[in-house]
Amino acid sequence: MFFLTGEYDHQIDAKNRIRIPTKLKGNEERLYFSKGSDGCIFVFYEAAIREKMEKLEEIGLFDRAKQRGLRDFANSIKPVDVDQQGRFVIPTELVNHAKIKKDVKICGTGARIEVWAKEVYDEYMSGDDFDTNVGSLDMI
Repeated sequence: MFFLTGEYDHQIDAKNRIRIPTKLKGNEERLYFSKGSDGCIFVFYEAAIREKMEKLEEIGLFDRAKQRGLRDFANSIKPVDVDQQGRFVIPTELVNHAKIKKDVKICGTGARIEVWAKEVYDEYMSGDDFDTNVGSLDMI
């Protein structure tokens, strides 16, 4: 079980390198980056991505719609190792997917980390009603 929470402001450098806050990264030397929903990048610990992929393997081989989703998701997953300065290089295709220019928002969302272009994140979160959004989570 994972308990990744909080949001952090950072910047990406010209070589697409970022630092994942220690509170989110922990001691992980490799993280798995993928395209995420709503224009973000999903970042998983190895144990979390293995868990997700095991669940996805239950999709019927001839369920064309779900197989397409599986292919899109699995093909976007990139293992990324931390460098000697504690940075991760985000693959260019994922930087483009998330429309990241310089400022990023890094968020813990339970079992994954999300990396957003700050302006995309701010737009996504603007005007939302906390009570409605959180109330839609039946388990709270």
